[in-house]
Amino acid sequence: MNIIAVGDNVADCYLDQKLFYPGGNAVNVAVNCKRYGFDKSAYIGIFGNDEKAEHIKWALDKEGVSYERSRCMLGISGQPRVNLTQEGDRVFVGGPKNTVQHTVRLRLTPDDLDYISKFDVCHTSCYSSIEQELLNIKKFCDISFDFSDYKYEDYLKKVCPNIKFAFFSGSSLELEEIKDIIRKCHELGTEIVGVTRGGKGALFSKNGEIFEQSIKETEIVDTMGAGDSFIAGFLTSYLDSKDMVKSLDFAADCAAKTCTFHGGFGYPHPFNE
Repeated sequence: MNIIAVGDNVADCYLDQKLFYPGGNAVNVAVNCKRYGFDKSAYIGIFGNDEKAEHIKWALDKEGVSYERSRCMLGISGQPRVNLTQEGDRVFVGGPKNTVQHTVRLRLTPDDLDYISKFDVCHTSCYSSIEQELLNIKKFCDISFDFSDYKYEDYLKKVCPNIKFAFFSGSSLELEEIKDIIRKCHELGTEIVGVTRGGKGALFSKNGEIFEQSIKETEIVDTMGAGDSFIAGFLTSYLDSKDMVKSLDFAADCAAKTCTFHGGFGYPHPFNE
């Protein structure tokens, strides 16, 4: 199995620790899919030319994730500031708005699409500004998309017809709201739709058949990247087994494990403003 992630890379800067960690939804999913069992994992994104970008690329090298088709431009990396609560929840508290991710948008070339065609699934998200490329990507492989809390109807109409897997964060949503999101996504053509609900577990649907998954108890150090680990775990198991129950159980194990260490997948580096 092969996966490619297209989109964001950032350095999550922990203010209390004076450390930053490589991250970003696309990078986290790419790394974790490789850890969980994909034969090949690759990433396409835009890197800055600062120390943070070099550390992110170093971590990808360590994890065996290729980024050979990524772009590099003059400018600083995405670097959201993070504080941790006593319970281990990460709280984003801003960051610079003049990063390379703010300045330019990734556009795929025919050579990029030919490269993407060698993979079984492409993962991207609402953080990647790649929506206008989804129709082209869909011609070459299935798409997994993380909406986070973007549940606006116009946005669903833009994205859902092009994707196979939809993931949402919905800890603040009522059950009827979640069911409504799932219904809309299915009507727009998405086969598998899942909503993670924090401590209440996850609710997934495959073509209207509902599956529930409870959380796995663990000692929470840091929740950064837990949702990305859930996505990676689900994709790894589902593409191998096509078993929803087994895949959701594995995904919950993966998310719980990620909560036991700092950062999306580790690799701390000293952080100076």
